[in-house]
Amino acid sequence: MRCFWLVVLCLLDHVGANVTELVGMFGHIESPNYPEGYPSDSDMTWNITVPTGFRIKLYFMHFDLEPSYLCEYDYVKVASDDDLLETFCGRESTDTEQIPGQEFVLSSGNTMAVTFKSDFSNEERFTGFEAHYSAIDIDECAEKEDEEMVCDHFCHNYIGGFYCSCRFSYILHSDNRTCKVECSDNVFTEKSGVVTSPDYPNPYPKSSDCLYRIELEEGFTITLEFADMFDLEDHPDVPCPYDYLQIKAGIKEIGPLCGDRSPGKIETNSSSVQILFHSDDSGENHGWKFAFTSVGNPCPVVKPPVNGRIEPVQEKYSFKDQVQIRCNTGYKFVKGGDEVEAYQIECLKSGTWSSSIPTCKVIDCGIPALLEDGFITFHTKGNLTLFGTQIDYSCRAIFYRMASELNSTYTCMENGFWVNDELGTDLPTCQPVCGRPRIRRSSIQPKIAQGKVVSKGSSPWIAMMSKNGIPFCGGSLVGEKWIITAAHCLHPPYDADNPNLSNTDLINTTSFKVILGRQKTLIKEVTEQPFHAKNIITHPSYNGSTFEFDIALMELPSKVKITDHVMPICLPEDPTSTLHTGEMVIVSGWGKQFLHSIPETLMEIEIPIVDHEKCKNVYTQLGRQVTDDMICAGLKQGGSDACQGDSGGPMVALDRERDRWFLGGTVSWGDGCGEDNRYGVYSDVKKSLAWIKNVTNVKNI
Repeated sequence: MRCFWLVVLCLLDHVGANVTELVGMFGHIESPNYPEGYPSDSDMTWNITVPTGFRIKLYFMHFDLEPSYLCEYDYVKVASDDDLLETFCGRESTDTEQIPGQEFVLSSGNTMAVTFKSDFSNEERFTGFEAHYSAIDIDECAEKEDEEMVCDHFCHNYIGGFYCSCRFSYILHSDNRTCKVECSDNVFTEKSGVVTSPDYPNPYPKSSDCLYRIELEEGFTITLEFADMFDLEDHPDVPCPYDYLQIKAGIKEIGPLCGDRSPGKIETNSSSVQILFHSDDSGENHGWKFAFTSVGNPCPVVKPPVNGRIEPVQEKYSFKDQVQIRCNTGYKFVKGGDEVEAYQIECLKSGTWSSSIPTCKVIDCGIPALLEDGFITFHTKGNLTLFGTQIDYSCRAIFYRMASELNSTYTCMENGFWVNDELGTDLPTCQPVCGRPRIRRSSIQPKIAQGKVVSKGSSPWIAMMSKNGIPFCGGSLVGEKWIITAAHCLHPPYDADNPNLSNTDLINTTSFKVILGRQKTLIKEVTEQPFHAKNIITHPSYNGSTFEFDIALMELPSKVKITDHVMPICLPEDPTSTLHTGEMVIVSGWGKQFLHSIPETLMEIEIPIVDHEKCKNVYTQLGRQVTDDMICAGLKQGGSDACQGDSGGPMVALDRERDRWFLGGTVSWGDGCGEDNRYGVYSDVKKSLAWIKNVTNVKNI
């Protein structure tokens, strides 16, 4: 007997059995004496084995056996795993005989048996057969005939074998074929949610044990509601031996559950629930799904406080519910002595609220701030200061008015402040009325030098500048704390007859007094208000040699008290405060009378405005200069003029449209007192008006 092979790991000849064992990836077999005629009474078997994961491919290069009906004489049989695959005989295929031809035979596994038999005789010579075999890879992933080799999820073929893998979140079981899930640590802490078996509603994984826990605070009770679709593998005789759900709630246990009947709604009466799900290594059931909800222990219905409200408003409240309590507009909570906007309470697991309902107390804005030079009028009886009440601020009648036309009503608001629609929480301002003396003057004689006594209180804006009890200059009150006077009055040494004064050195503010409300020249009066100037400011363009811009401001240390005898003069305003030639003005002062000593009381004259060019020509002839910031007044024939001691005093005119007096000029200089064809020269206030307003911030009221 001859055996041929290329790679043969083991070849065994069993004496008497005529069996040859072939082990290798490929090989060659042939009939006895091939290619000579094979002998009679032959009985040979070749058992071929290749590695696991391969099958055997057998193909014949030559085939020539004795023909016979249904291959009853000589034949070749090919079997695999005890299954007969093919029977070949003859020289050509007929209805009763079959030769392999170009076809090849595949084994079902990794073994194949090839058996050759010949009977006792041959009518002629037959050459037999020659065949080759080789191992070919089995694609286990494509061939699913053997269910034991099918992967749960993914199959991967390689030469000689295959391996399985699983979808995301699955792991391969120890059998290397089944996919299971790691689901032993699922914890739910929300008050509601949904839990399902893995891959629901698709089939759940095999060989898995899942543990789900719902853990809520004490005070909640959990309810499970299973979906109608419930499908776990069961057994007709034994309760849930394969797949099942086991539920534990506190000391209560439910289950095991399986089959296709939904458990429906389960009241656990517990704040902690465990669900164990077990599946074995077989089955294609679709699993389960449930929604869980929870409710807390109930608390009493909350009622809002008087003058308050609650949010949210519900028919029922339970553990962990929170309620915010707010007072209505105009009210606040009083809790522990503190006022708060809102208050929050919570339902406790004991079924009680975390705190009692506080009281809403109406907001009290308190006593409104006093208005300087004004007063308050309450709209309600009893002078209430509670939310919603209103007050009016008013200025002291006659002497003061509001700085602008405003609604002076203030309302107690929810923020606890008195608020005005226009000013907010700022107070209005009371400004003194200007140029409207309470005491009307009588008819005026045209003289200071030979002038007329002023009616007490008819020139309440005039200020006396006094040194050692003797007046040396005058001034005019504007606003509540500013005096307008002549710049030359404020330079030492004071000499009314010497116009060449220093522009830089000023007299000490403590060396003289500024007296308002004075009528008498040397006698103190109850109506007077004396001050020492706080600050002196001369016009930046003042020239002591020419008396250009001979005007200065004195700031008082405090506001004056506005009375019948002390009131500011108005500043000029366009167009009604323009002085025209021939217009009558009044000049007041305590200066020396014509050819006499100082008067006993305040004097005044009424004189006309003189044409500027005319005045300028008169003084040009005398070698003096009248500049554009100066204004002239007086009579050609003389007799009425300011004199020494009147410097800085007011020259006022009546604004007939507004019915108030305004300051047209301040007494500055002249040639003599009341001389023929000599006019008094005054510093024109209107020319310095921008500077005055910028320094004093005074406005006419």
